[in-house]
Amino acid sequence: MTDKNAPTQTLSQRTQSGMAAVLAGERGGLRSRLLFAGPAIIASVAYMDPGNYATNIQAGAGYGYGLLWVVLLANLIAMLFQALSARLGIVTGKNLAELSRDNFPRPVVWVMWAVSEIAAMATDLAEFLGGAIGLALLFNLPLIVGMAITAIVTYAILMFESKGFRPMELIIGALVGVIGLCYLAEILIAPVDWAAAGMGMVTPELADAAALTIAVGIIGATVMPHAIYLHSGLTQSRAAVRSVQERRRVLRFSNVEVVLALAVAGMVNMAMVMMAASAFHQGHAEVAEIETAYHTLTPLLGAAAAGMFLASLIASGISSSVVGTMAGQMIMQGFLRVRVPIWLRRMVTMVPAFAVVAAGVNATQALVVSQVILSIALPVPMIALIIFSARRDIMGEFVAPRLVRALAGVGAVVVLGLNFVLLAEAFGLPIPFLAG
Repeated sequence: MTDKNAPTQTLSQRTQSGMAAVLAGERGGLRSRLLFAGPAIIASVAYMDPGNYATNIQAGAGYGYGLLWVVLLANLIAMLFQALSARLGIVTGKNLAELSRDNFPRPVVWVMWAVSEIAAMATDLAEFLGGAIGLALLFNLPLIVGMAITAIVTYAILMFESKGFRPMELIIGALVGVIGLCYLAEILIAPVDWAAAGMGMVTPELADAAALTIAVGIIGATVMPHAIYLHSGLTQSRAAVRSVQERRRVLRFSNVEVVLALAVAGMVNMAMVMMAASAFHQGHAEVAEIETAYHTLTPLLGAAAAGMFLASLIASGISSSVVGTMAGQMIMQGFLRVRVPIWLRRMVTMVPAFAVVAAGVNATQALVVSQVILSIALPVPMIALIIFSARRDIMGEFVAPRLVRALAGVGAVVVLGLNFVLLAEAFGLPIPFLAG
């Protein structure tokens, strides 16, 4: 008999109770396993943010399907590092920022925090501009008004965080669904050359220095520093485990979710490039801005394609702005043991975005530059994550396998190498392997 006076469980509490029942062997089936889904879906938003739109449009319009291999490579690196980040949180009960604070010298911690804050500002720049551009184009508003609306909607969604983790996961999951469905429709509308797309995925080449800049931007827009920090925090206390066997089971669920969620994000990114390649590369290769892409899409693919493009952009801007604020809060709290009100955290990273727009800077170019900044900041959490994943005193028997650590090292070297080449190109040094 049910006690009518018993307190009603929240959605997050019911989710945790359900996960405990699954781990105890009392529940089974696909629906029960879906209780463990959420952290990777939230993290996947970082891989479909407006910065991706800017770099992917430039990649597809300027180089056709030739940079799809960069998108694929970036997505594989992202899967590996997000899986390691989730693993860190599940095994240690701490997030990456907290472990960095506890294990690195104080000067290193301060540098890591400073770099992470700069990356957070670059992230917010991309997110706010993307959502604002979409709203401005859809409703014929000034860009600054679009940014204000984006800020208000973002703050309203963030209020759900006080109700526990599950409502936020469902809201972000719904926005991810909007983005995915929009690009599924775009691919069905656009005349994609699938043979050329297939070759582009498996043929690594960089046509010129501009292609290199876009390639680094794609890496920066896909493998996101704040997502690596955030994922460890989302998993650190989500499921209560009572034994080594239960922890192993949670890790298996997490790995499956990471692969599926980031595979969807990767396909969305590839769809962006393929849409831009099929619509713009022949005859409109100069298209490099989101606004131009929208106005050009209407006569080329129809009003429906252009409308879905904007709908996905708005969903991307709002969802990624929410996730960026969550990550920024976690980074500051982890490194400095300081928790600030959500509105203040929102202001810290939002002001630079408003300043850029007020100064009249080209919005799409600002998006691309922000992604290059993110790519340069990315090695900091990547290297820290590799170090902690390999330490038996931190991970115990769940230390990352040697092959996984080796692959993670290769991924970090790829990012560092691309960044080094980008800096060489910026200073006018010759880059022998670039064609032409």
